[in-house]
Amino acid sequence: MRKFFQDIKTDMKFKTAGPGQKLAEPPRERAPKEKPKAATPKSRQGPTDEAQRAAAAALARLEQKPKPWLPSSQDAIKSQVKKELMAEAAASERQLSTGHKGPVSVVEEETAGLSVSGVYFICPLTGATVRKDQKEAHIKEAILLHFSRDPVAASIMEIHTFNRDREKVKIGVETIAKYLDNIHLHPEEEKYRKIKLQNKVFQERINCLEGTHEFLQAIGFEKEMLPVPGQETTEEYYMLKEEVLTKLEDLKDYKEQLLSCEPVKAQLDRQLCVFKPSPQAAQFELPQDFYNLTAEELKREQRLRTEAVEKASMLRTKAMREREEQREMRKYNYTLLRVRFPDGYILQGTFYAREPVSVLYRFVREALRDDWMPFELLAPGGVKLTEENLAFNECGLVPSALLIFAWDAAVMADVKASGEEQKGSPLKPELLSAVQILS
Repeated sequence: MRKFFQDIKTDMKFKTAGPGQKLAEPPRERAPKEKPKAATPKSRQGPTDEAQRAAAAALARLEQKPKPWLPSSQDAIKSQVKKELMAEAAASERQLSTGHKGPVSVVEEETAGLSVSGVYFICPLTGATVRKDQKEAHIKEAILLHFSRDPVAASIMEIHTFNRDREKVKIGVETIAKYLDNIHLHPEEEKYRKIKLQNKVFQERINCLEGTHEFLQAIGFEKEMLPVPGQETTEEYYMLKEEVLTKLEDLKDYKEQLLSCEPVKAQLDRQLCVFKPSPQAAQFELPQDFYNLTAEELKREQRLRTEAVEKASMLRTKAMREREEQREMRKYNYTLLRVRFPDGYILQGTFYAREPVSVLYRFVREALRDDWMPFELLAPGGVKLTEENLAFNECGLVPSALLIFAWDAAVMADVKASGEEQKGSPLKPELLSAVQILS
């Protein structure tokens, strides 16, 4: 757009002329040892006077328009990062559209026949949906992308997200907060404005954490080599810039952000699907993402299952049975659950194996056309799921299960008695419009 207006501006310079004047032309290179010839203007139609004035005004506005100020709130960060990553994704798609599509077909072949192609997550910063094995890299990219715009907020998210040991993070940020408190209380004392990098506390609590150096530099610290008292050597310090002392309230705000921030966590994508009635509803083929086992361990597990009947007939103590149950529950990270409705339609979603049953009830309720009506969910074998605080793996609903939906009997009796018997599918129309065939 700017180039367009600059072209217009150039045309204005060389295409406009006063009354009785000839149109001027841009300067041309002269041939060596030759007298320049009078150039005849090309028969090119120049912009109208109105277009020239509009272009000049627009160009002036572009040149004078200040860059927008970006607030440091996480909402602003999410919005900006999302825009930038979407732009990058669009550019990548344009490049892929001109190339071959071999890898796509390979992925489709690998997921063919599976009940679900994998486990996916939604990035809270960008809103993008990514595979389980890509979520950490995507979140890291989203955070690092924002450093050029808001290094303080980005470094705070880096500290809380990139470091796994939450206790070390807690100790580290509290130590940095203490540094900032001392500066705020004693701004005139230089000893509080410098941090010795080789200090034992700094090394053990702060230097070991990813993102801490970026945070200190973002809020106004810079590295300096300072002399050691009584010696001819120097040591490296972080020294707070003098101009930061005039913005002590900013340091206080940065400290509060540092202490209150939470790790950026991707949200599990339920991958909600609705299927037409199918006799294959109880058949599941799950990808590797659903298991907490290696491929070799999975093969061994299949072999050991043939021995399950023999083990069941053995006399075992309660403690032995509980230990085996605990080992069984730890094998799965996720579970794929299906709910069959009275009309045969099937609702499917992906869940953490350790999520409570109440999450499934909420998932189903949000899909209902009449979400106010009470209902029940029956596990395989016809057992009612009444303990909503129990986890799926504690109910035996891992790594997959087909459940049955049933309206509350008393409520349905009242509905029938009133002559207002429900017609059609209980699912929302927008879900039914995207119904699939279970293969």
